[in-house]
Amino acid sequence: MSRPIPFADDADGSYLIEVLAKVPAGFPSPAQDHTQKRIDLNDVLVLNPIATFLFQIEGDSMVDARIFDGDRLIVDRSVEAAHGRIVLACIDDEFTVKRLYKRAGIVRLHAANPAYEPITFVEGQEMRVWGVVTWNLRQLLHPRKQR
Repeated sequence: MSRPIPFADDADGSYLIEVLAKVPAGFPSPAQDHTQKRIDLNDVLVLNPIATFLFQIEGDSMVDARIFDGDRLIVDRSVEAAHGRIVLACIDDEFTVKRLYKRAGIVRLHAANPAYEPITFVEGQEMRVWGVVTWNLRQLLHPRKQR
């Protein structure tokens, strides 16, 4: 998994995108110009700018949580790591994304893929929750490679 990078990286920290009207996923509606306003993606995706980072996923351990290889996750370090949340954890200096199990004094990390066993911790093993996943950004159209 790649190292964290700040979510906003341009000069003024803003990403503006045109907001259109809500679009039904069922039957199509008549085409109309429904432009409402422009928004800053930071306002939508980022809860706490100072504590928000972007990671790219490698692997398939979270596919049943709809997190796939190549997805980009927004991780917020200021959100409480509660039972059941998907977290970015650091185990012995290695990052991993898993669902946090935290009940009755037991702490484990669960994959969202039956091919992977839960991660349980032994004496002397270091695990810390680095942050909580708040968004999954998945690119649907992959650009062609330059020739």
